[in-house]
Amino acid sequence: MREDVNEKCAVVGIFGHEEASKLAYFSLHALQHRGQEAAGISSSDGKKLRTIKKRGLVMRVFDEAKLKTLSGSSAIGHTRYSTAGEDSILDAQPVFARYDLGEMAIVHNGNLTNAEEVRNNLIKKGAIFQTFMDTENLIHLIAKSEEEKLTPRIIDAVKKIEGAFSLVFLSRTKMFAMRDRFGFRPLSLGRLPNGGYIVASETCAFDLVSAEFVRDIEPGELLIFKEGREPKSIKIFEPTPKHCIFEYVYFARPDSLVYGQSVYQIRKNMGKELAKIRPVEADLVVPVPDGGVPSAIGYAQESGIPYEMGIMRNHYIGRTFIEPTQEMRDLKVKMKLSPMTDIIKGKKVIVVDDSIVRGTTSRRIIRMLKEAGASEVHMRVSSPPTTDPCYYGVDTPNKDKLIAANMTQDEICKYIEADSLAYLDEKSLLRSVNTKKDNYCTACFTGKYIV
Repeated sequence: MREDVNEKCAVVGIFGHEEASKLAYFSLHALQHRGQEAAGISSSDGKKLRTIKKRGLVMRVFDEAKLKTLSGSSAIGHTRYSTAGEDSILDAQPVFARYDLGEMAIVHNGNLTNAEEVRNNLIKKGAIFQTFMDTENLIHLIAKSEEEKLTPRIIDAVKKIEGAFSLVFLSRTKMFAMRDRFGFRPLSLGRLPNGGYIVASETCAFDLVSAEFVRDIEPGELLIFKEGREPKSIKIFEPTPKHCIFEYVYFARPDSLVYGQSVYQIRKNMGKELAKIRPVEADLVVPVPDGGVPSAIGYAQESGIPYEMGIMRNHYIGRTFIEPTQEMRDLKVKMKLSPMTDIIKGKKVIVVDDSIVRGTTSRRIIRMLKEAGASEVHMRVSSPPTTDPCYYGVDTPNKDKLIAANMTQDEICKYIEADSLAYLDEKSLLRSVNTKKDNYCTACFTGKYIV
């Protein structure tokens, strides 16, 4: 149950379907876990782009009447997590603009590491920005490009940006999808039942609209969708895969394929590896819902210790801002998580979670279990200690707020009031993903940044 680390957004694109905006809407529902602050869709009927975006969940932003206004056979969509203070509707996506070649909308998942430099150069040349988003840089770069046609302009623009980006562009007649050379953030291609196409941050969006997974869009690849043609692939950059491993640890839905692999199976692998290297004598293995469930199953299977849903989660509790005292903060956890006292009482419990960031939530959970009668609570974490912030599209606290950057493991164990604490190490984490270890970015655990 992570509340202190957030994926910034999800993207989707639909091309070649008469109800494109409706498919984008349902796809965004499936991707809602990647951003809950704002949602938006742009559609094209071949002549005009129409955009609706607003703060709130997908189902609150759109209804049947609004979707009917988003006519056309192509659409792109976005769900967004916004950091504190950036609550303007202008900062919601898609980003739309009119320019000399017509109209364009863009959605973006990631973070441009040279965004400030690019923005300042554009401002010096007369550009006027309306948002604080690095995505808006791309609109200006495309508009100011000296290339005559749109595809060369997009290529020209992406060659001027650095960092993490999974992008979907929509013009009046074409759709473009692009990943950065490292493939930091996921982006997959699927085929719709009618022969159209979908691109999305996760394949769980494909399942909802009955699309067939085709493949991942490759790092450094630009796909061009045009009516009556198969998608055209252009390699803009030589691929150097450095996929975000935190997608496997926490962000992605367990029923998704990410970087070509089952998220659920990899999380189970992490739990099994954790049981091998960090065993402890106990009566029960209990997950912190929902993120710790697959790893806890893997831990129980490997260790032979019974698995129990010793903590129940209330999925109908939203955010609460009534937190002025420690008592109120503790109550917030109790509103969301409830211990199964009959199962826990008198037992030695292994509680499994996907990560510890600030440590405050872990401490409240352990207190709750002990108040429910657990004789011992042993904390096991299915990822290494989170020691460094991310600059590639994940909203993490600053280093001074990351507990593992400021305390030893023994100090963390004492702080969260556990009887023991152990993490999965980096080597075991990489062994869990069954692919080349050099294909992943682990900067949040190591401080070794790619860009």
